[in-house]
Amino acid sequence: MATTTYLETKPRYEILDGLRGVAAMTVVAFHLFETYSRGPEYQTLNHGYLAVDFFFVLSGFVIGYAYDDRWGKMSTWGFFKRRLTRLHPMVIMGGLIGVIFFYFGSSDMFPLIGQTPWWKLLLMFLLGCTMIPAGPKLDIRGWKETYPVNGPQWSLMLEYIANILYAFIFRRLGKIALGVCVALAACMTIDVGMNLNLTGLFAHTGSPYTFIGGWGMHGRQLYIAMARLFYPFLCGLLISRMGKFIKVRGGFWWCSLLVFAALVMPRVGGVNPTHFWMNGVYETACILFLFPFIVAMGAGSKVTDNKSMAVCKFLGDISFPLYITHYPLIYMQMAWSANHHDAPISQHIMVSVGLFCLAIFMAYALLKIYDIPVRNWLKDHWLHRVPKAA
Repeated sequence: MATTTYLETKPRYEILDGLRGVAAMTVVAFHLFETYSRGPEYQTLNHGYLAVDFFFVLSGFVIGYAYDDRWGKMSTWGFFKRRLTRLHPMVIMGGLIGVIFFYFGSSDMFPLIGQTPWWKLLLMFLLGCTMIPAGPKLDIRGWKETYPVNGPQWSLMLEYIANILYAFIFRRLGKIALGVCVALAACMTIDVGMNLNLTGLFAHTGSPYTFIGGWGMHGRQLYIAMARLFYPFLCGLLISRMGKFIKVRGGFWWCSLLVFAALVMPRVGGVNPTHFWMNGVYETACILFLFPFIVAMGAGSKVTDNKSMAVCKFLGDISFPLYITHYPLIYMQMAWSANHHDAPISQHIMVSVGLFCLAIFMAYALLKIYDIPVRNWLKDHWLHRVPKAA
């Protein structure tokens, strides 16, 4: 007789769905350009990594909107089942694609691939399927990633952590208590962005005055990960509860322009180390003020024409599949570039443009033939079980 109460789907914020797709496409372009960068200071689309922080603001807002008023009809386990149904099928698929393309990345860029036996690769895949992070001794690529089969999965681990904390703690907080938590989390954001090093973890490691990081298991990486998670997620949650939105005409297009501009902004302050603090100010301001402002504007504005509605729906549909499956293609691009560094520039452009298009096509195909059918099956057979007649 065990059942899970059916909860009717709420109306969606179409603009926020579309913005998630805009950010996901920008991330793909950022990673393709990153292959040819001499370092963070020289990156062409310089701040694409801040899309992760923007995603967390969106996530906090959507979680608050979707579930804050449903806890009388939903258990904690019911909430977890809903989140697993929404996210985990594509997490597994992203890992599977990483396994399929893994050995194609063998090059000087990834020195450990050629030494990795098949059983160790499958072990890393199974760890990824269960969201268990891999320590440095289990590295199979040479980058000391938490999830070496599919690198961006580290941000999904943080998403799961946020969902767990929301279910047990954050949902119980009033607006004032939540505001205090947002203020405390902002201190972590400022500590990382302005390289204050209040924890003593930043000395002589990593890039100063930037939020690059979060995918490793040592102290500095873990601290950056928590800083990138807590303020954006809690701020998004607070925005949903406050209900103070900003309404503008053509909101989707203005918000998209702001998101794109923020993520492709050139390195502020240039490459002179004495000016790195300027970049820290820029990134900190984006996370503390700009991204919440964009989410509030996207939530308060409306899509009024069918063309914009269709664009928002398409971008929203492919956003998560695109984000979680594109990086195995980036691994291959990096390996191809390292093995063919003397190839004509036209070939490098062709490979990069082709992989960008392939990533979008693959995301859409997986959405239709895998993600939607699997989620529907899970909803029918696991999430919304109908009680048997007495």
